Amino acid sequence: MAKLRVRLPDSLHKQLRECARREGTSINQLISSAVAEKLAALLTEDYLAERAKRGSRKKFLAALKSAPDVEPEAFDRLSGTQAPPRRRPSQNADA
Repeated sequence: MAKLRVRLPDSLHKQLRECARREGTSINQLISSAVAEKLAALLTEDYLAERAKRGSRKKFLAALKSAPDVEPEAFDRLSGTQAPPRRRPSQNADA
């Protein structure tokens, strides 16, 4: 495990210490978790861009075709909305 020395303003260190105490964890663990969350957020765009390169309209339409054409269960519907009429996309659609 790597060691890292970080300089923090006293006010931030005080808040960090108090938050770690409230969470019942160490300052090191809280910082590790915070850094992991931030990295995940920053790297998500790159991850999604890489995944998008592997996709295709043909694969999308094939997956859509295999999905059943049924209304969602009541618990899975958006409240206060009616489902629009279902229409399958055309196999020849360019958009």
